[in-house]
Amino acid sequence: MSIHVEVRDTEKQVLDPSEALAFVDAPGNGAGALFVGAVRDFNQGRSVKGVSYDVFAPLAEQSFAEICAEAQTKWGENLRLFVVHGKGRLGIGGLSIVIAAGSPHRGEAFSACRYVIEEIKSRSPVWKQEHYVDGDSEWVKGHALCGHD
Repeated sequence: MSIHVEVRDTEKQVLDPSEALAFVDAPGNGAGALFVGAVRDFNQGRSVKGVSYDVFAPLAEQSFAEICAEAQTKWGENLRLFVVHGKGRLGIGGLSIVIAAGSPHRGEAFSACRYVIEEIKSRSPVWKQEHYVDGDSEWVKGHALCGHD
């Protein structure tokens, strides 16, 4: 299998980029590209202390797999892809998503990795609630499935 997709409870098991790179490694691959998303401490003018991700895992994993299959169609069947998205609460610096692409050449690996994260952000059922230093929390707008702009 050249594609691995998963939603993981980050309160039980952290996301590990080395796991992604090991998966996309193959004898014919001379390139690996890695994207790691982490919780930052400031967003849209507010100090953030953490984020909660709510994910409908069965649908999200199906969406991730479809996106990865599209990437293989675009950049070659030798492309190996790894996607793990976190579910649950994370503090500052916590990893929310790890994506890796392995291919014979760097151009395909970079392009595929970028394509996968951009498509996940716009198409997959993942919702983010930010928790602020002032004690307030707010669901982040912008997901196509929520009807937000």
